[in-house]
Amino acid sequence: MTVSSGKLSLSVVVAGALVAIGIAVGGYLLGKQIHDSRIGDRYVTVKGLAEREVTADLAIWPLSVSATGDDLGAVQAKIDSDIRAISEFLIGRGFSAEEVQPQRVQATDLLAQAYRQAGASDNRYIVQQTITVRTTNVSLVDEVAREVGELVKRGVVLSDGSGPTYLFTKLNDVKPSMIAEAMANARAGAEQFATDSNSRVGGIRRANQGVFVILPRDETEGVWEPTQLHKKVRVVATIEYYLEN
Repeated sequence: MTVSSGKLSLSVVVAGALVAIGIAVGGYLLGKQIHDSRIGDRYVTVKGLAEREVTADLAIWPLSVSATGDDLGAVQAKIDSDIRAISEFLIGRGFSAEEVQPQRVQATDLLAQAYRQAGASDNRYIVQQTITVRTTNVSLVDEVAREVGELVKRGVVLSDGSGPTYLFTKLNDVKPSMIAEAMANARAGAEQFATDSNSRVGGIRRANQGVFVILPRDETEGVWEPTQLHKKVRVVATIEYYLEN
């Protein structure tokens, strides 16, 4: 069978056109891939800080007393007297009976110990008890804690570590706004970097919102956050932004 020269020429033209289109599309896709790869290699890592000053909303205040002696009845009577005096002092300062809770008594017989210290028979018994204040009236705790010297006048000597602990329990209430602020500050840093490098900020490559930490408002040496009524919440977000031309 014979093919006319006109039909053959048309087939050649169509085939050539298809090849040219294929080359063009392939070149475009390859160029786009290289371009996108170069964009993907250009990014900046920035950090955004957000802080809030907050006030504790819950106070837990253990007041502990102890007494020793070789007469268990007398030692226990001293503890009962001290606990009664502490309770009267606290309720008299404005705490409710529900907020003032005595804990269980702990008694130790030194002569019953496997290893006895010298003089154990003179102070055979050690009795300890704690009365705990748990309240949302943190300002009252802060005020009354400064007046515990009044207990000394009543013959009550508190054990070490009888200071209040202040807690901030509403962290979830401030998280959303703080995260938004931290991200906005990070974005501002990225915008400045992009301006300095003749680029513009693209989308987010990677983001880490950071960990929320609660610190004392006044960060000085020897200040422990749980003992401070006024605190500071801090979060640092780390974000990677793409940079585009």
